[in-house]
Amino acid sequence: MAKQAFNLPNAQARPYSQAVRAGDFIFVSGTTGAVNTQTGEKVTGIQNQTKQCLENIKRVLAGMGASLDGAVKCTAFITKAEDWAPMNEVYRIYFPKDPPTRSTVIVGLVQADMLVEIECIIYAPK
Repeated sequence: MAKQAFNLPNAQARPYSQAVRAGDFIFVSGTTGAVNTQTGEKVTGIQNQTKQCLENIKRVLAGMGASLDGAVKCTAFITKAEDWAPMNEVYRIYFPKDPPTRSTVIVGLVQADMLVEIECIIYAPK
């Protein structure tokens, strides 16, 4: 099975791909919502960052001809336990029916302004 790496045009240089297709699955790298990837605008607050994070993931998936509808597994990384409920309120909007499996882990993220990071596996047969 061949793999196909993907990065959005004009994506910042990094030592990893934003997503990789392997067969019928797309693996999306951990994506944060601290910055709107279209405007470069800083985003604050757990709910706003969760929304922006999922919007950033949607852009990557759209570039690969896929969507969140195919999500089978997500992992959410948050910096504070008290952010779990407000993060869930927004997350639920993006997965209203048959949500994917998910793990949520409390971690320290790379930059102090990052409150949430989400990675996912998408089933997207060609």
